[in-house]
Amino acid sequence: MKTPPALLPSIARTLPYEAVKASLKERIAQGGWQPGVRLPSERELVQTFGCARMTVHRALRELEDEGLIERRQGSGSYVAELHPISNLLEVRDIHDEIAERGHVHSTRVCSVTRDKATAEIAVAMRLRKGAPVFRVQLVHLENGVPIQLEDRHINPALAPDLLAQDFTRITPSHLLFAHAPLTEAEQVVEAVLASDEQARLLEVAVGSALLMVSRRTISQGAVASVARLYHPGARYRLIGRFSV
Repeated sequence: MKTPPALLPSIARTLPYEAVKASLKERIAQGGWQPGVRLPSERELVQTFGCARMTVHRALRELEDEGLIERRQGSGSYVAELHPISNLLEVRDIHDEIAERGHVHSTRVCSVTRDKATAEIAVAMRLRKGAPVFRVQLVHLENGVPIQLEDRHINPALAPDLLAQDFTRITPSHLLFAHAPLTEAEQVVEAVLASDEQARLLEVAVGSALLMVSRRTISQGAVASVARLYHPGARYRLIGRFSV
């Protein structure tokens, strides 16, 4: 079994649980503890931080709620394996999907901006209204044919260099998978009618049927992005597979 590196020196007994949690979270994020490594026991953490056991217990409980650690009865706490979302809900990079079909993916960049979160976006991203967010609007093409209009809001804290990216060479999904490992996702699929702008960008008739996927991705308890992905109904299929 790997022995975890020493923690920070003991600090004041009045330490709030948020500080204990932040210290443990930082050690995990910086690679001080690798996935699968057993954390020190609650008693050891109490001695290290010089705080109450209740403080340590709450910090560990919240780290477990965020998917960063796993607590095993009678065994202790372990750093969680941060895998992409399971095959029950697969969230993929559209570039990879197209490449697997043996086709060529390309992107038209409509806009990449720094915006202020509207009330709707703020609620979805768990931010305050007016907080800064990045917004990208792209059209993805397969063999030169538009198959997806991507309208995505991104949390700047999880992708601070986003505005400097060339989205004709990298997709927002690829960037987010690299910087904010996916631990949770929500998707809703519904049929909508193409607006004038959507019809122009997707090269379909105004009022034609589109499949809209509303997707929210979460990394370690923080909302990474909220996206609306529009697909021409005649060119795109969504397939789900479930097994027990």
